[in-house]
Amino acid sequence: MKLLEQIDLNSLPNHVAIIMDGNGRWAEKRGKLRTFGHENSINSVIDSINSCKELGIPYITLYVFSSENWNRPKKEIDNLIRLFHEKLKHSLEEIHNKNVKIIVIGEIKKFPIIIQNKLLFFIKKTKNNTSITLVLAISYGSREEILRATKIIAKKVYFGELSLKDINFSSFQNYLYTTNKIPDVDLIIRTSGEQRISNFLLWQSAYAELYFTNILWPDFRKKDFFEAIINYQKRKRRFGKVL
Repeated sequence: MKLLEQIDLNSLPNHVAIIMDGNGRWAEKRGKLRTFGHENSINSVIDSINSCKELGIPYITLYVFSSENWNRPKKEIDNLIRLFHEKLKHSLEEIHNKNVKIIVIGEIKKFPIIIQNKLLFFIKKTKNNTSITLVLAISYGSREEILRATKIIAKKVYFGELSLKDINFSSFQNYLYTTNKIPDVDLIIRTSGEQRISNFLLWQSAYAELYFTNILWPDFRKKDFFEAIINYQKRKRRFGKVL
């Protein structure tokens, strides 16, 4: 039986998030610089987007660059920024042509202005696209996101713009990058064999199912995405209740 035939289209996650790990190791196995892995990861991105479109999964978030990644060697960071500069426009144009809406979360102001402008251009250009929503987590860290939201709320309470009694789960989410417009994560996929979530969408993935695969990200294809969905559909999601 084909993988697609094994998927129950009535029991799909609403939001899939992917930690795209293993680019550097993929390149090193081939005797190349680590950025060679990043350069060869776009096919995995496109396959994942196409998989969501084919199945009807409305939201996908990709962990592109974490806030901790700024601590990597300067040469690697410089090469990544060069890669963003050279490839970003073409990659996002290809995604736009698939009628995908692009949202960016994270501290993008840490990037050069030319990269910031490209991201903002495609956020605006794709805002009316209707197939699926792609959330790009760039210079993103979940602890920083939660701390940022807490400071905003504290300031509003201090100046009398917000009452303590009005602070609840729903209102708090409004101050996260994802706000209430993006649903909580149902499934997190991490490639490369590592089994941790690395400061990624901690609030939004409180009840997410976790799926780990040994496949390095540049080798991740549609069949691998489908296998993750099949595995997800075998889980019993209780949300703290007894079923």
